[in-house]
Amino acid sequence: MTSWIVVAGGAGFLGSHLGERLLTDGHRVLAVDDISTGRWANVEHLRASHGTAFATLQHDIRTDPTEAIADATNSEPIEAVVNMASPASPPAYLSRPIETLEIGSVGTQNLIKVALTHDARFLQASTSEIYGDPSVHPQPETYWGNVNPIGPRAVYDEAKRYGEAICAAYERHHGLNLRLLRIFNTYGPRMQADDGRVVTNFVNQALAGKPLTMYGDGSQTRSFCYVDDLIAGINGLLWSEHRGPMNIGNPVEFTMLELAEVVLKATGSTSEIVRHELPEDDPTQRQPDITVARRVLGWEPKVPLAEGIDHTVQYFRSIAGDAQSEL
Repeated sequence: MTSWIVVAGGAGFLGSHLGERLLTDGHRVLAVDDISTGRWANVEHLRASHGTAFATLQHDIRTDPTEAIADATNSEPIEAVVNMASPASPPAYLSRPIETLEIGSVGTQNLIKVALTHDARFLQASTSEIYGDPSVHPQPETYWGNVNPIGPRAVYDEAKRYGEAICAAYERHHGLNLRLLRIFNTYGPRMQADDGRVVTNFVNQALAGKPLTMYGDGSQTRSFCYVDDLIAGINGLLWSEHRGPMNIGNPVEFTMLELAEVVLKATGSTSEIVRHELPEDDPTQRQPDITVARRVLGWEPKVPLAEGIDHTVQYFRSIAGDAQSEL
């Protein structure tokens, strides 16, 4: 029987998709989540379709998870630990600033210890937020970033930067078998309607016939990667021998106004755009340099924005009652 793969944050948006991919590839998966931002509903279909190859554990990784994970896996071997546990949307981490910092620090260290105990691969899901409001564009992995360490967004940015630092230290001094990933803006089914990110805001506002909330003048840019593309990149890095860091994201850049136009077309909405002041420390541009991912993994995104937005709109239409109640 195959060894287990532990996915912390396994009931979240990205964690649930990664668990699905790993199960499809024949692995056994333990999804660990404290259900503060994740949902067991995201993985109910995995319980039904994969039986004992899929298990769940409700646990806050700020508390040592070693015994709980051993119980959930019957003390069987663990091949990899993937750390995707963290509030990721601005409303989530701004409402839980101390917990976010602790998850990125204490929580990451606790999971590293599990990986070391089992001599397992450890994949740390970091973020493009470690680049801050970048002065280098597009952002290669060699760029050290431009982050305000005491601004409101720092609770997430610095938690992820610290997570990278502690992973690197454990690799140097304790032989951690590390894979370091930097995720850029990702969207798709299973995002929460109220997560405060621009794609979900625009899609659900358009579906409800409400004005689209535009922060700033709409000229700021992001590079949007559809979730299936991202998961293919994460899976490739996990099983490669490349330690990273590695950017995984879509290098095609769009302004917020361009995104709004794509969403309005996909939904058929006639919603107006209402502008608000740009939040403090909100980056004006973000675009990954994916040269390393292309060279090492042969990976690049395949799903164009219009197609991915169509899939995302279909998802939110399918859960329209639940989604609207969250807004």
